[in-house]
Amino acid sequence: MNYSSYIKNSYHITYSIIRYNLKIIFANNFWYFLLAAFMIFLIITVITLFNTQSNPTEATGYWLLLVPGILLIFYPTTFGIQNDVDARMIEILFGIPNYRYKVWLVRLFLIYIVTFIIILLLTGVYSLVLKEVPILMMVFHLMFPIVFMGSLAFMFSTIIRSGNGTAIIMVIIGIAFWIAKGQIGSTEWYIFINPYDMPNDANEVVWAETIFNNRIYLLAGIIIAVLYGLLNLQKREGFI
Repeated sequence: MNYSSYIKNSYHITYSIIRYNLKIIFANNFWYFLLAAFMIFLIITVITLFNTQSNPTEATGYWLLLVPGILLIFYPTTFGIQNDVDARMIEILFGIPNYRYKVWLVRLFLIYIVTFIIILLLTGVYSLVLKEVPILMMVFHLMFPIVFMGSLAFMFSTIIRSGNGTAIIMVIIGIAFWIAKGQIGSTEWYIFINPYDMPNDANEVVWAETIFNNRIYLLAGIIIAVLYGLLNLQKREGFI
């Protein structure tokens, strides 16, 4: 009987967490970012499709799909804490021990799952309409910088505690790395390195090692950012 009650209670809590997080993820301005992601992809795809001089490749597909991916995770990870505060849910989350950690871990997971599904669909469209690409492998590579930027935004949102402030920081970081592409774009230290854009003078084995190292660094960065963000959530005074 106790075990049955425990299962029912766990199910109810899990369902409540998922339901609440989905409301937060798809609330407010997320739909504008979702629309912007689709519009950017659609416009560039149509232009490329009707441009007889264009030559779409796997490399161009990676860049085209990366932008919508970052747009999709930008709002829910940057403004998530702010939305909790505005909805007066932050007080409830802090009132239940360790509950806020579960809520945010589930939220991040749902954000990345939703982003994965949408990017998978867009990659399928790109492969069907413009250039055949290895869909799952393309999405696999895309998710590393996308998840990294989302985790970084979550971490900064727990430090700055302002959606607008976090957004400014993330835009600055994104622009800085985009500008630095000419200097470090082909190195393992570049967040947005394109695995399908191998330099002409690069060795395939060395290039594969560069991409592998980059993914390891991004994975480590994701773990550190998420853990640091969760650690910051212990500081109740800064959020209430």
